[in-house]
Amino acid sequence: MCPRGARLLAGEGGLIEPTRLVCHCLLIEGAEGLVLVDTGFGEGDVRTPRQLGQPFRGLVRPRLVAGETAHAQILARGFEPGDVRHIITTHLDLDHSGGLPDFPGAEVHLLGLELSAAMKPSLRERTRYIGAHWAHNPRWVEHQPGGEEWFGFESVRILPGSDAEILMIPLPGHTRGHTGVAIRDGDGWLLHCGDAYFRDSEIRTPPSSPPGLALFEALTVIDNAKRRQNLERLRELALRHSEEVRLVCSHDPATLVEN
Repeated sequence: MCPRGARLLAGEGGLIEPTRLVCHCLLIEGAEGLVLVDTGFGEGDVRTPRQLGQPFRGLVRPRLVAGETAHAQILARGFEPGDVRHIITTHLDLDHSGGLPDFPGAEVHLLGLELSAAMKPSLRERTRYIGAHWAHNPRWVEHQPGGEEWFGFESVRILPGSDAEILMIPLPGHTRGHTGVAIRDGDGWLLHCGDAYFRDSEIRTPPSSPPGLALFEALTVIDNAKRRQNLERLRELALRHSEEVRLVCSHDPATLVEN
């Protein structure tokens, strides 16, 4: 995604110069198949960009390239779309859910509040959810907050019979049912925080954020008090448990860089 306003959104560059945002998706290979965390834009978005809406396309300026979809990248790694047995969504915003139709056989895990928001959006929420992304009637699997504690956060254990240890960590605010996804990675954890924050500097001590990005976050949030509360908790997690937990967000291109 290449919105203009690099200085305001990234803290460097010209006022009308484009900057770069991404949408990080995770692919987890388990004994029973593949698990995909978020899907980004999908093949349907590439074929029919207008379904994303002119306001979004004009402001965010996504480069819809078929080779960058999760579907294409999974094929390039020698897998088939049917190998993706489960999809876990941090939330259903249009830039996170576009690839759902590319994996019609997968179970789609999400918090019940998020599914309710997408199926019955308020007037304020309507532009963020695109019905074309679930017109194929996905195999929704709703989860409710609760369960065991994970570093002081509520957690929801996903796929208890799997060899991959995956937890949903509810982080409401950006949307009603927004969640992080924690994956056991060796002796530690990787926490995909979705859109709980947009730039790595927001969870550093002291925190910082370019003014344009802070404004964008405030304009797109559904409950800013909850978002700010969870951001503070994530900042404390990053400070106190940096050796045990690695935090990444969806849109910062400088994090989760493949070696």
